[in-house]
Amino acid sequence: MSHRDLPTSIVDQATRNRTVQRFREQGVTLPTFAMLADPTRIPAAITAKLDSVDPDAAHPLNLYRVHWFNGADRKSRVGVPGHLVLPPELTGVQAPILVVLGQRFPMITAHKVLAAYGCLVPRLVSGAFDPTRHRAVWPSTGNYCRGGVAISRILGCRGVAVLPEDMSAERFSWLERWVTHQEDIIKTPGCESNVKEIYDKCHELSLDDDNFILNQFSEFANHLVHWRVTGPALGKVFEHWAKTQNGCQLAAFVSATGSAGTIAAGDYLKDHYGSRTVAVEAAECPTMLKNGFGGHNIQGIGDKHIPLIHNVMDTDFAVAVSDEATDSLSMLFNTPKGKAYLIERKGLKPELVEQLSSLGFSGICNVLAAIKVAKYLELGPDQAIVTVGTDGAAMYQSENAKILETRFGGRFDEVSAGEAFGQFIAGAATDNLQELTKEDRDRIFNLGYFTWVEQQGETLEAFEARRKRAFWLGLREAVPVWDQMIEQLNAEVLGAIPGVK
Repeated sequence: MSHRDLPTSIVDQATRNRTVQRFREQGVTLPTFAMLADPTRIPAAITAKLDSVDPDAAHPLNLYRVHWFNGADRKSRVGVPGHLVLPPELTGVQAPILVVLGQRFPMITAHKVLAAYGCLVPRLVSGAFDPTRHRAVWPSTGNYCRGGVAISRILGCRGVAVLPEDMSAERFSWLERWVTHQEDIIKTPGCESNVKEIYDKCHELSLDDDNFILNQFSEFANHLVHWRVTGPALGKVFEHWAKTQNGCQLAAFVSATGSAGTIAAGDYLKDHYGSRTVAVEAAECPTMLKNGFGGHNIQGIGDKHIPLIHNVMDTDFAVAVSDEATDSLSMLFNTPKGKAYLIERKGLKPELVEQLSSLGFSGICNVLAAIKVAKYLELGPDQAIVTVGTDGAAMYQSENAKILETRFGGRFDEVSAGEAFGQFIAGAATDNLQELTKEDRDRIFNLGYFTWVEQQGETLEAFEARRKRAFWLGLREAVPVWDQMIEQLNAEVLGAIPGVK
């Protein structure tokens, strides 16, 4: 099976039988995607057991926390996903920016564990992936491979992380604690932008039939799990805010492209609320805006190519943000001098300032892009923008130490804080922003040809099929089938099917 296949029936019964046995041994049952979209559907017996489970443990029940509705303690469940409402005093725009927090996900404190679950589970329930033989290979720039290793370990299979060597030390420290074999951490050359080098390593690994490559950039299940689970969660946050307004609009959804998984939530939000979808990249590597290239430090957003699973033709804006801005605002949000400036000089509430540590580099990037879009569209206080904070500042402490030395000469003081705010928030402009026409979308779409057809072997027919909206609508038919297959497998694991040993 490859990324070109979305299994909706059993492809290997013997392999599936081994999966049932392995899950019995591990005490594993699987939540359906419907449960992850609406956790009130999770059986009460499982919810009760979760009270005693550490959200950072490799425990099977933590699979039932792979959703957006975890409380601030990451153990309890809430009715509305955790989020920040960023006010004009911080953003300089009237439109409220609603940032939904990925930090509350289990095991990795980042929402990419949802993508990993979504990519592996259809292969397990169909018998395409054998947990007793296959190694799950997770190509990533950091969080997806951590999610993949966590899911693999819980499910009793071996997970292999492939990521650039220049990613934050915290990512590698986490991986060292979670992999079952240290050689399963594979470092490729370069930084966030060096995705091609990851693909080259995965091609090498794929020559061994025991390695199963789960490439988030080309796994349509990554797109689908965010359409099915993340989209409704973000809609819930918007509706919660909208109750406080007399007439309101979801103006836009903003997401750094990365693997183009999360941005699939924009398809859901557009269908249900009429929002526009904004794709974000690094100004140092303006692939969508200028067919450009380069390195940068906004870890987690990927670039120098167009992911196969990016629904380009339904994307409305392309925006670029500089890593100088995200680096500087990370210091503003996470140092005593920076926090004091925001409270004393900008009048922000201390509790909000403390919560800004929930934004890692890509979350800050998303907020800055949202500010640029709000200014371009001249949005008012009844027009919200929704975006996500993939992970939190804790994943970048080592990077902040480097930033302090390289950008601020070892000292971040009151003047530094004021300059960072003035230049990168108050001074945020509508440069590096393009409202996409049909011609622009075609240009960005066509750029993907060189990666997927010439380099990665996709057929031209399959590549071109993605240009039509009907292709993306057709993908969605797989999700309820997967839920049925999950329920059937769970029943067999629990021994509810006659004749199953």
